[in-house]
Amino acid sequence: MILPSGEQWGLQASGYAATVVSVGGGLRGLTYDGREVLLGYGEDEPAHAGIGQHLIPWPNRITDGKYTFEGVDEQLYLTEPGRQNAIHGLTRWATWERVDDGADLAVVEVGHRLHGQPGYPHQLDLRIRYQLGSDGLSVTVTATNAGATDAPYGYGAHPYLSVGRSIDECVLEFRAAEWLEVSPERMTPIGLSPIHDSPYDFSTGRVIGDLDIDNAFTGLGGSTWSVTLTDPDSGARSVLTSDTAWMQLYTGGAIGRTALAVEPMTCPPNAFVTGQNLVVLKPGDTHTTTFQVST
Repeated sequence: MILPSGEQWGLQASGYAATVVSVGGGLRGLTYDGREVLLGYGEDEPAHAGIGQHLIPWPNRITDGKYTFEGVDEQLYLTEPGRQNAIHGLTRWATWERVDDGADLAVVEVGHRLHGQPGYPHQLDLRIRYQLGSDGLSVTVTATNAGATDAPYGYGAHPYLSVGRSIDECVLEFRAAEWLEVSPERMTPIGLSPIHDSPYDFSTGRVIGDLDIDNAFTGLGGSTWSVTLTDPDSGARSVLTSDTAWMQLYTGGAIGRTALAVEPMTCPPNAFVTGQNLVVLKPGDTHTTTFQVST
């Protein structure tokens, strides 16, 4: 029997346990001493609501799936047809292969070659390394331009922090300078606004309540940033730290507000159109991004 998420590879260390899958090279779950740290899904289910997926070679949305790169107009498939957008890249449902030797029970590394296709005529060699330790889960993502032409590139991930209860009752804490307003109909970027005194100011930590969030944030400060979700009663917490210039928060309407999506992103929505924080990989160039999840 073929499982909906493909092959399953477990790793464990220091009380943490995780499962990596071959479909999308994604993360099917992460626990610590049996407590869910990242929202997971069942072995008999496909990934839904983006749980644990990697967003390559662009995160978030490209309006109308149209962009121009080096003077050439490109048209991507509209993978969010209801809003007429191309969303979350090209590798979420691709088959990835395990490329490490399996000798280290705390490590799983997977790889995928992204071939050129309509709207993205470039070749990328991709690697994702998952490693568990006393400081939690470290995820390192590397993209190498294996083709003969320059390639636009962005990376994002879609993990959901969980502390085992409704996020409405949890305390959220993070720091950012600006949040990105988007149109409610198509989620098209409108412009940046200061986060100070906005509904999204969680710099001192407070209960989320019934606030809906599906926005990108930037000005995250320093070389790394973190988002912390805490159960104020038990003290259980989940923390995501990354080195990206952007992140997206999503209060998870599709999963009933049971967890908070914290999405590291190297660039904002529509970066293929605007060029903002867009990475251009020349032939042979490599780009690396990391994020960590801990308690």
